[in-house]
Amino acid sequence: MSSFRSPDVLERRNNAAAVKKAMLEKFRAAAQDPALEEQRRNRIAIIEARERRMAEREAAKKVREAELAAEAARLAELAAQAKREAEEAEARLAAEAAEREAAIAAEKKAERDARYAARKAAKKQRRRGY
Repeated sequence: MSSFRSPDVLERRNNAAAVKKAMLEKFRAAAQDPALEEQRRNRIAIIEARERRMAEREAAKKVREAELAAEAARLAELAAQAKREAEEAEARLAAEAAEREAAIAAEKKAERDARYAARKAAKKQRRRGY
């Protein structure tokens, strides 16, 4: 039976260099393969198409946001206008109510004055006796 022979340094170095050379040749052959180059071009085209679609979506999103902002501004203006109109109507109603109250107060005062004048006239008549 023969004994185990361990490789010496020179042999290990030569084996490592051969393996590296084989790996390099394999890589170079793969890099020059037209099918891989075609796959790489396809991947690049897919990536560019994806980026274009994302840019289009972003542009559409910005347009939509601008439209929403314009709509919100228009609604805010309409709300402010409605509020102003409501305040004007409320002020008009308050003025009309104040006028009615003033007219009622004047009417009541006139009635009171008429009653007072009637009492005074009746008192005068009783004193004179006719």
